Amino acid sequence: MKRTISTDAAPKAIGPYSQAVTHNGLVYCSGQIPLDPVTNQLIEGDVAAQTERVLENLKAVLAAAGSSMDAVLKTTVFLKDMGDFPKMNEVYARYFTAGPPARATVEVARLPRDVRVEIDCIAIAA
Repeated sequence: MKRTISTDAAPKAIGPYSQAVTHNGLVYCSGQIPLDPVTNQLIEGDVAAQTERVLENLKAVLAAAGSSMDAVLKTTVFLKDMGDFPKMNEVYARYFTAGPPARATVEVARLPRDVRVEIDCIAIAA
């Protein structure tokens, strides 16, 4: 059975989508951008700061689904500039230390609100 996930610990959806959906033992998390969940405003800072906020947002959505970063199977990282890869990757590595998930990283022409990074994921549900 499909179940939608919503939490105030992560930014509210800025369009017609859910923060995450669970089905058949998996959590499908929508892409997160570096919005502060309290103010719903973009955070200041470079791609490292933005990546940290994005991953904290994903962590909150996963927790609301009864899952965790350790249960992530796959991520997709969308970067505004592939030159930001090393800084993004440094922060990313702190969140996935043992048995990191599969990952695709792509450079895109533009992201919502002109952010530098967006990340989505698929994880095992609790």
